[in-house]
Amino acid sequence: MNAVPLLEMTLLGVGLAMDAFAVSVTSGITLKRMHLRHAMRVAAFFGAFQAVMPLVGWLCGQLFRPFVAAIEHWVALILLVGVGVKMIHEGRKPDEEKADSNPLNVYVLFTLALATSIDAFAVGVTFTFLDIDILNAVAVIGLVTFVMSFLGTQIGKTFGHLFEDWLEELGGLILIGIGIKIFIQHQFFGG
Repeated sequence: MNAVPLLEMTLLGVGLAMDAFAVSVTSGITLKRMHLRHAMRVAAFFGAFQAVMPLVGWLCGQLFRPFVAAIEHWVALILLVGVGVKMIHEGRKPDEEKADSNPLNVYVLFTLALATSIDAFAVGVTFTFLDIDILNAVAVIGLVTFVMSFLGTQIGKTFGHLFEDWLEELGGLILIGIGIKIFIQHQFFGG
């Protein structure tokens, strides 16, 4: 990867994957008989959406880059902090509507994967302003999400509701930290 180290991109992937991980844990809790193929199906949906949405965001960002090039560090800060705060807020909400849907239904999976990848779209827009290899970035984000979602289903199956709520908050904190880092680097070190 160009200017973004693999470790930082992996951490970004972890931050983005936290909501998919939390939903995967819930899927593992909801299904009485979670099999390997079920876990793979959940992980494939979440991993694919988390990989595609930053690419779509990056492509949209390419269209608007000339208009916002002078304020790109502000755009990255606002988007990443906004997404992070939203994730923290969502992580603190009570979970009332989880139990009634089948997490293996294609329409439910599609909806959940889309909902949990909206944040990745916003992050993809910020990639427009970074010196980044977009294909490597989306591959890392997709792979990290796939692995975390697969593990989430297994953890949900095994350990239940012990810690799913704070995971989304941790993901939000990671995104806020990355947004602040980008802003500080640009402000004080010239990008």
